[in-house]
Parts: sequence; structure tokens; C-alpha cells
Amino acid sequence: MRLKYKVIVITGGSGVLCSQMAIHLSKLGAKIVLLGRTISKLEAVEKQIIEAGGVALSYAADVLDKEALLTVHSEIIDRLGTCDILINGAGGNHPEATTANTRFGENEIAGKTFFDLDHKAVGNVFNINFLGTFLPSQIFGQDMIGKEGCSIINISSMSAFSPMTKVMAYSAAKAAISNFTEWMAVHFASANIRVNAIAPGFFLSEQNRKLLTHEDGSLTYRGNTIIGQTPMRRFGNPEDLLGTLEWLCGSGTAFVTGIVVPVDGGFNAFSGV
Repeated sequence: MRLKYKVIVITGGSGVLCSQMAIHLSKLGAKIVLLGRTISKLEAVEKQIIEAGGVALSYAADVLDKEALLTVHSEIIDRLGTCDILINGAGGNHPEATTANTRFGENEIAGKTFFDLDHKAVGNVFNINFLGTFLPSQIFGQDMIGKEGCSIINISSMSAFSPMTKVMAYSAAKAAISNFTEWMAVHFASANIRVNAIAPGFFLSEQNRKLLTHEDGSLTYRGNTIIGQTPMRRFGNPEDLLGTLEWLCGSGTAFVTGIVVPVDGGFNAFSGV
């Protein structure tokens, strides 16, 4: 029960990775608040936590809607108290912000080149990833001033270290998350708020499953390329993130701030040669 009585707010709380984070942290004694856009999905995770003897609340709130976040923030304080740890898990990509080809001139598909990318879709990707991290940090970060053991944990990506082909907007947005993590770490060091990030490697999710696997479960060309670049030769499992998450949340990292931790099976370390 190393996180007993801590109030942990998790955005994107019903996602494949964040739901497992929530369940794990609840087992360590934390009181979990799940935020997301679909209340039924959040409540399914909440139910698992409560049935296991934990404490959890769910709220439908868009991370880009400041007024909704402020309303939820007030309700959380009334019911559980102020936030101790914020995990900014909301994010994602958009198909209209993705090119069909990896290099210009190769396998061009009409309507899917760099010059066809929809600027609104590109903006949406930046918004959900960057502003969707900025706004919750701005609102829930205020709770942490003057308290002990508080931190913000952002979710970066392998594409922040080296941009992945096709997903230009997502790669740039995640690079912004890593940069923002370092900025906040410096800015809030005097307030004793630690700010770090986790950069997951490649985990199969509903967002990328069709991109990485065929209907029969075999790997696509892109999926094979990723596994070929991953020294541990597999995709990550949600459980692979939990040790790093627990470490960053706990008192053992009281002097750790401003870092981005790859949890990637060696992908970022491998030069390809």
C-alpha cells in the first residue's frame, strides 16, 4: 500500500494502457479518478477496481474542454480531496493526418500524400496530445502546490526520439510532450512537483492493430519492421509499463524529475545495424 490515500487522476483512463495503470495503482492503495470521453468504458474499469476492494470514480470529460475539467476538478475535491498525482494518458492520432507512403514519390495514393494532409486533422492531433496534456496539468497541478510526494507523469512515444514515417503530426506532437515535460520539471522544481514521462515502445491497441497486424493475426510489413527493430523481438504488454509507473509515482524517485523513460524492449537503443 505504498501509495495509500494518494489521489491519482488518469486521463484517457479507459484505454488499453491507462486502464491497467489504474488497476495496478489502486492495488497500491491509491484512490483513482478516471477521466475520458465515454463514461461506459470508464465505469467498466471503475467496476474492476471497486470489486477488487479499491476506490475509484469515473467522470466523462474531454481533456480539451477546460470548463468541463474545472467542473470535474471541483467534484473530485469534494469527494476525494485534492490531486496528488496526475497521469496524462489521453492522446492519439488521426487517419487524415497520416500519409500513405513512407517517402515522397514511393507508392503514392491519391489524396494521401503529404500535400493532401488535412490541416484541421493535423491540428486535432496536436490538440489531443499537447493541449490535452497542458490543460489537465494546469488545472490539477494547482492542487499539488505546497504538498509532499506530488508528481505529473506524461505519456510520450518512441516517435518523440526519432519520428516515425507516415505519422508526421503524431510524431511532432509527442516530441512536444517530451519537451513540455522537461519545461515543467524545471518550472515546478521549486514547488517540489516532479514531472516525468514514459515513452512506451510498440504495444498493440485498437488504434494501431490494423496498421501492425492482418485480420489473421500475422504481422503487416510495418509490424515486421517494428519487431525487426526491437531487440526483445516482441510487442509490449500493458503490464510492462507498471514497474516504471510505480517507480515514478513513488518516494524512491524523490530526486528524479525531467526525464523521459523508454519502455520499449530496446527499440530506441538499436541503430538497426
